[in-house]
Amino acid sequence: MGLSDSQSGDEAFLIERRGDLTVVTATPALEQIDFGLEEAVAELILKPITLQENPLVIIDLSEVNNFGSMFLALLIRCWKMAVSRGGTMAISGVNEQTRELLRVTALDMVWPLYASKREAMDALELD
Repeated sequence: MGLSDSQSGDEAFLIERRGDLTVVTATPALEQIDFGLEEAVAELILKPITLQENPLVIIDLSEVNNFGSMFLALLIRCWKMAVSRGGTMAISGVNEQTRELLRVTALDMVWPLYASKREAMDALELD
């Protein structure tokens, strides 16, 4: 039985390379991903990072209003992968609801948060 693109998570992210940066932009489709597809979604995001040395990763959440524990766990996996390969990860486009979730989980102390993708790109390129 095949999965549609929206069910598989293919439309939930746009992954771009910009110089040394990998920018993962979450789309509103992220909010509709079926539970149980976390491994398929994880592979979409983690695969480009595993191919890099010292990966610089930006997760842009500017198009997302809400996400759950599955995506939060994926963010942690992404961060661990980047750090294990000598890189770093930052979050951009954080709204108030997302900022509060990251604060409650203390992840706002782990990842730098930026208002915009451009701000995050400038910061990571300087490091």
